[in-house]
Amino acid sequence: MKRSVNGAALVTGGRRGIGKAIALALAAEGFGVAINAEADTSDLSETVAEL
Repeated sequence: MKRSVNGAALVTGGRRGIGKAIALALAAEGFGVAINAEADTSDLSETVAEL
């Protein structure tokens, strides 16, 4: 059974790698997720679409 979570998370470095995996996992658990990235945002749009 899935837990009901009412929370939010800010994931820094969430555009790829471990940060992306954490952002996706938190979203799957019901968290509202905000992510940020440094200068190169090409991967960020892809991650946002997956969320």
